[in-house]
Amino acid sequence: MSEAKLKILVVEDEPDQRNLIVSMLAANDYQVTSAESVEAAIVLIKQDEPDLVFSDWKLGQLTGMDLLNYVRRELPDMGFIIATAYGTITHAVDAMHAGADDYLAKPYQRQTLLLAIDKVAKSIALKKQNRRLASELSQQQELVGLVGKSAMMQKVYQRVQRVSATDATVLIGGESGTGKELAARALYQLSNRKHKPFIAINCGAIPESLAEAELFGAEKGAYTGANSLKIGKLEAADGGTVFLDEIGELPLLQQTNLLRFLQEGVISRLGQNGELKLDVRVIAATHRDLQLEVAEGRFREDLYYRLNVVPIHMPALRERPEDVGQLVEHFLKIHCRQYGMPTAKLSSQTLKCLLDHPWPGNVRELANRIERFVLLGDEQEMVNELTLAPQMLDTNGFILPETGIEWDLFEKDCLQQAMTKHEGNRTKAAKFLGMSYKAFLYRLEKYQLV
Repeated sequence: MSEAKLKILVVEDEPDQRNLIVSMLAANDYQVTSAESVEAAIVLIKQDEPDLVFSDWKLGQLTGMDLLNYVRRELPDMGFIIATAYGTITHAVDAMHAGADDYLAKPYQRQTLLLAIDKVAKSIALKKQNRRLASELSQQQELVGLVGKSAMMQKVYQRVQRVSATDATVLIGGESGTGKELAARALYQLSNRKHKPFIAINCGAIPESLAEAELFGAEKGAYTGANSLKIGKLEAADGGTVFLDEIGELPLLQQTNLLRFLQEGVISRLGQNGELKLDVRVIAATHRDLQLEVAEGRFREDLYYRLNVVPIHMPALRERPEDVGQLVEHFLKIHCRQYGMPTAKLSSQTLKCLLDHPWPGNVRELANRIERFVLLGDEQEMVNELTLAPQMLDTNGFILPETGIEWDLFEKDCLQQAMTKHEGNRTKAAKFLGMSYKAFLYRLEKYQLV
């Protein structure tokens, strides 16, 4: 906090003394306002909060102590210096016990006042920094924390707690938006590697031509444009944890290299003759059915078993509706704090809509809707969207024919009808079928409808 921008409120009932102090502080580039009483000071504080209050003890019927009590109750971070008459040391002691940052005994020198203000200004800046850091840490811990009390989530918690302190490879499965990365971060934070790197890699976002260099690194000159040594993600995570998200998207060649690393703990950079020994814990995640991918030749069977040492399944939100209320409260708190908004509440009607919604996008969709509500404050918009969203098909009256059905043909036909109905708009077609966009694209690709 620079002195030039420090705002000081001077509270002194004696006009000449007040004007003298104001002139002295203004001459030192402080922004200064003044008041002659506690009541006037409170009005000014409500209108434009100062950074620091410099108040005399004796202020008519009320005292500087009354003002100090108000400030500490309403604005705990505001600086406060109190001036007491010579010989009234008990007043100074009382003020310090009540939370004053400093006191001056009258008569005081100009330099003494300026030194006290400088000291308190630095204290104010430090307190605000500490509060901000504490808030950021708290928010970070909540954002990576798993939320829910359902039996399914209790099972997730138990597995996370049981294997977090080990180096066992974990494969996290579940639909898109269920919180697979949150589970991975929880495993990391509860592990002995929590002070080492945590590197997340979206395997589906790496171009196949760059996958080897991204994961394993490359020597200078290993390929066109490799003008310097490139450290791969696995090497960068040495001593820590690597999270391979959407592992089912990894190209087959890199699956082979990853399998070698999991078996032997070594890698070779692209263009390197030797090997590097690494100490990295691997956590992988996928929304795909990897056993089906293995059966259809798109994923190595030996790699699947190497990854699937400890499986953790993240349940879909529709499978744990009892957690929706707690998640709503969690995201309201998170996003209100994130955007500096007052605490928001939802009506019982809206909460019922949230509980009844099937949540095809899972926890991520819920978080998105709550964040939008916090920003726009439009509860009716959220209700309308939830009401118009595709509802779960009532299958109670549906009976499979005795002859069975050809599931792939049925699923392909549903996809084609949705695309036709929405004139090829994939986003609308996915929403119509209650599927995440990513899952919808995967099925289009599966049936060669792209």
